Amino acid sequence: MSALLEVKDLTVTFNVLRGREYIDIHAVRGISFSIEKGEILGIVGESGSGKSVSTLAVPGLLGSNATVTGHAFYDGKDLLALPPKELKYYRGRKIGMIFQEPGRSFDPLQNIGSVFFESFRVIDPAITKEAAMQKAAALLKETGLSNAEERLANYPHQFSGGQLQRIGIALALAQGCELLVADEPTTALDVTIQAQIVELLLQLRKTRNISIIFISHNIDLVAHISDKMLVMYGGMIMERGTTEQVAKSPVHPYTQALLAAAPSFGTHYSTSRLISIPGKVTDPARPAPGCPFAPRCAQASAECSTESFKGMKCYERT
Repeated sequence: MSALLEVKDLTVTFNVLRGREYIDIHAVRGISFSIEKGEILGIVGESGSGKSVSTLAVPGLLGSNATVTGHAFYDGKDLLALPPKELKYYRGRKIGMIFQEPGRSFDPLQNIGSVFFESFRVIDPAITKEAAMQKAAALLKETGLSNAEERLANYPHQFSGGQLQRIGIALALAQGCELLVADEPTTALDVTIQAQIVELLLQLRKTRNISIIFISHNIDLVAHISDKMLVMYGGMIMERGTTEQVAKSPVHPYTQALLAAAPSFGTHYSTSRLISIPGKVTDPARPAPGCPFAPRCAQASAECSTESFKGMKCYERT
């Protein structure tokens, strides 16, 4: 099966002011991954690992101080090579996004109905407001918001965080996206609502056959929802595989350490004492050759810090 999205050798560098001089921050360092139609790809990693930046780079959502290189083929077309106007077509219509804090995605001076109306007019400038409200209400019902018709007149501050996330998902679906990028969509929600949002995403995958990239620092949550997993650290992919492989039989020392530091993960890890990862995160302004986890890894050899990182032997699956 051909991939819906195939990312190759993606690199993202930010030019930022540190002290009195500008320096380059190497946020993503030559990663490659793919996702097929109807598949859920989980990307897990701690803060600063590059998991969010890598997905924001694909549809061109990074700031002007970012330099992006590599390729991102969507249905065979390289998005990173497209001019801004053509790339804009893919945002919304092909690739939708939901974020960690849904309240920040909405204009506080616009009611929800107006937001949907503007979204529908992008693909159908002649649509009437009545038709747009009918379509919006149907999407809100699909995402589990009660009293959908009445709530279209409400403003963002009149909804809870969980309700706003449901509205955000409905908006992502409004233009018919095929790939939904969920960037830590449950982090700001309580545990009960987290579970509801995850189940909603699973249901949408089933009913709409959409692909989902689910990003989180919570490896337990990622394992619950995804078919395949990527584990990122220091702007690189430490380990990849099916969820079964990565979650139950991790072979890279970083993945093992991440699981050992988690509060619980299945029967094997739930009875183990939590172990913190020693050392400090590598400075992204001074990336060293080799595996970025090597300075903190008890199993590292000399080659881990000197050889070019292209998928280290410690995690290559047979």
